Amino acid sequence: MIKIIILLLFTPLISLSATLPEPLAVPGGIVIKQLASSDTEKPTVLFQKNRVLVIENNAHWTAVAGIPLKLLPGNYNLLASTSSQQAKKVPFTIIAKDYPAQYITLKNTQMVSPNLANLARIKKERIPINRALNTWSEKEQIATDFSLPVTGRLSSLFGLKRFFNNQPKNPHSGLDIAAPKGTAIKAPTAAKVLETGHFYYNGKTVFLDHGQGLISGYFHMTDIHVKPGQQVYRGEIIGTVGETGRVTGPHLHWNIYLNKAKVDPALFISRYLPQLQDEPQN
Repeated sequence: MIKIIILLLFTPLISLSATLPEPLAVPGGIVIKQLASSDTEKPTVLFQKNRVLVIENNAHWTAVAGIPLKLLPGNYNLLASTSSQQAKKVPFTIIAKDYPAQYITLKNTQMVSPNLANLARIKKERIPINRALNTWSEKEQIATDFSLPVTGRLSSLFGLKRFFNNQPKNPHSGLDIAAPKGTAIKAPTAAKVLETGHFYYNGKTVFLDHGQGLISGYFHMTDIHVKPGQQVYRGEIIGTVGETGRVTGPHLHWNIYLNKAKVDPALFISRYLPQLQDEPQN
């Protein structure tokens, strides 16, 4: 027993390392920067005035920052500060990425050019959506090793330049995973349900809060199985695949947000991507 105690006392502690998303310094990508040792005060990090996720990784505080899809290539800085240290610049460079175009034809022209009544509905729906996306919850233990939210086929990639009925629209802000209607959608890791609703473009939707500005969204559902304020855990069913909102068939549209920026969900599930059969883009 004494030998065991001595071994425990003198065995070096192994620093915990998080499974981080893949870094990719492009618009819609993620920048990961190692900061100070984690035996010092945890820094507050800002990018374009928005708080940035900071977690402990390999005995260091590490910033995980989302890059807005519409941000131009160039040199930028994170700003890291503590109660005893003024803001320090943490430089990084964003390189260009040319996302391909996707042309989609919709029979329902109201999903391309909404009338005044539908525009008023869309404007009203921005209130709960923005409330969810502006959430910042202080949480120390944050899992960034996401699992697949649904089993299916990768049908549309992130960042595509989208044209509906030949009209240019916003770029595709998530991953589309095609699956039969009613297929279970599961939480990719622990989270708190921020908001649910049935929105014009997004259809039946769930937003999950994973902590410190890391938020995920699940669109076009048939059924929603959770309520705002509910705690969910990895693998717990939050709803089912559907074709509500602006769609051409049943699928999950999956968004991930970091510091209010929409980023490529594929960076969180790179090891699982081979399980999704890719479909060439038109």
